[in-house]
Amino acid sequence: MDDTRIQDHIEELVAEEHKLLESAGEGGHGLDAAGHERLQQIGVELDRYWDLLRQRRAKREFDLPVADAGLRDADTVEGYEG
Repeated sequence: MDDTRIQDHIEELVAEEHKLLESAGEGGHGLDAAGHERLQQIGVELDRYWDLLRQRRAKREFDLPVADAGLRDADTVEGYEG
């Protein structure tokens, strides 16, 4: 997967996230359990793909093989401290 495809996937996830958040505000009804679950899944997937993009950029910066960058599991990415 190249950077463009990664960025496109991130943009698709962000659009879906915004759509969910907008629908949550309509009429003040909020999201149902499935909507909350999907929102959580999107957040984790966004973190994973942003991490992948950062890995690729860092490898490029230090002249390392970009192909060595990989999509890390959710537990690893979500365990980062900010």
